Amino acid sequence: MSGTIAADADTAFDDLARRLAARAAALAAAHAQARHLAARRDESRWRRADLVKPLFAKG
Repeated sequence: MSGTIAADADTAFDDLARRLAARAAALAAAHAQARHLAARRDESRWRRADLVKPLFAKG
C-alpha cells in the first residue's frame, strides 16, 4: 500500500512540476515579448492582455 501512495505522490509531483514549468515558460515568453516591444518604444505592450496578464486564459 505504501508503494502505491509513493507512486501517487510522485505522479502528483511530476504533474505539478510540469504545470509550473509551463507557467514559467509562458511568463518568460511574455517578458521577452514585452522587452522587445519596449526596446522599440511600442506602447501597445500595455494594451495586450497576453503580455499584461500572461497566466490568465482568454475568454
